[in-house]
Amino acid sequence: MNTHLLKCMAGLFLCLLTISSVLASDNYKLESGNYKTVKVKAPFPMQPIKVFIYPNKDFSIIDYGAKSGGEADNTKAIAAAIDACNKAGGGRVVVPSGIWLTGPIHFKSNVNLYLEENAVVSFTDNPSDYLPAVMTSWEGLECYNYSPLLYAFECDNVAITGKGTLQPKMDTWKVWFKRPQPHLEALKELYTKASTDVPVIERQMAVGENHLRPHLIHFNRCKNVQLDGFRIRESPFWTIHLYMCDGGIVRNLDVKAHGHNNDGIDFEMSRNFLVEDCSFDQGDDAVVIKAGRNQDAWRLNTPCENIVIRNCQILKGHTLLGIGSEISGGIRNIYMHDCTSPNSVMRLFFVKTNHRRGGFIENIYMENVQAGTALRVLEIDTEVLYQWKDLVPTYEERITRIDGIHMDRVTCESADAVYELKGNAKLPVKNVTIENVKVGEVKKFVKRIDNVENVVEKNMTYNKKEE
Repeated sequence: MNTHLLKCMAGLFLCLLTISSVLASDNYKLESGNYKTVKVKAPFPMQPIKVFIYPNKDFSIIDYGAKSGGEADNTKAIAAAIDACNKAGGGRVVVPSGIWLTGPIHFKSNVNLYLEENAVVSFTDNPSDYLPAVMTSWEGLECYNYSPLLYAFECDNVAITGKGTLQPKMDTWKVWFKRPQPHLEALKELYTKASTDVPVIERQMAVGENHLRPHLIHFNRCKNVQLDGFRIRESPFWTIHLYMCDGGIVRNLDVKAHGHNNDGIDFEMSRNFLVEDCSFDQGDDAVVIKAGRNQDAWRLNTPCENIVIRNCQILKGHTLLGIGSEISGGIRNIYMHDCTSPNSVMRLFFVKTNHRRGGFIENIYMENVQAGTALRVLEIDTEVLYQWKDLVPTYEERITRIDGIHMDRVTCESADAVYELKGNAKLPVKNVTIENVKVGEVKKFVKRIDNVENVVEKNMTYNKKEE
């Protein structure tokens, strides 16, 4: 064998060894077909997450007529690039550096919307741009509403990646943050239709002064989702909403949205997801797990399950990890660990439901979290109704089964209380474990427990502020 051939073989071996090492370090495994898999550790069985390998094809929006500068409407150009990418078998739809004004972006399968560094996708705030209405949901109730700004429905393999920014114009949406009487009447109408099994196609909410704001990102009934590397600056409503989706990774995001209902990321009736290395700076809850509302979710019968959140930073938000209050399809196997909340949140870990929800909450874990200040380190509240308390009646009472809430290795500089557990007397909460929790200063009370069976408290330390 000649020397040149030996050198080539050695180089090939070294290259394969390097690729193998990288894959192993991230728990990646190559799979047959166009996927690799990621193994994720959790205190419950968690099947490997499939990650689609996008074809090496680029479709620049410039080639389809897009113009930068923030003045020209690029909705049609972006749609044409997505359509071409999909028809070619998939790849990247590339948004170059610059400011690109657009209306809604609708995905198709096998499309990765790639935002180059210094690319800013600027979304219009003219509601008519987001018509015709599409099938979406509003706070756990399915309906037809204004299109989300980035929308995918029944797609396989959809992604948003790159170091660019999603930045909607907010003037109109800020006006819609308010909840005047016409808006409340619209909520009553939607709630009544969902509670009485009116078909979703007949729940047309993008009319008149209903003003149900659209999501920023809403992926609905999709498989193999990837969100990686980009920034978000503001949102009309929930920021990232993954609804009835199966499998995906959310990583390296920088999310900042301080408007009304600006949750960071909401998983609703979704399964098999990893969230890691993200920063959330929110006007509402940061990481939220949901499973639909009342009759609508009982009809869909789809739990939210097998979700791991790790190595994330929550700079601001109402809640670090929120479970509910839309939980009627059931929530199980949620694991948050190695996250930080250095400033102030209302609650680190909040489990919330009410007597209309039904469903179940089980096997929820929070471990190794460091926090600044909070009102509650852990709270369970089984009667959270917000504005719905007097707005609409109870069509059917169903009590939520809650079993297996676990908190371990959590430190908090100060809190009004360490934990407050408010179960339902008709079906008490069961098996709450609070271990290795340290609070620097407790300002009001240490703990309160009502209608909870088997609270296990180990190694909880705190300094109680004198009244």
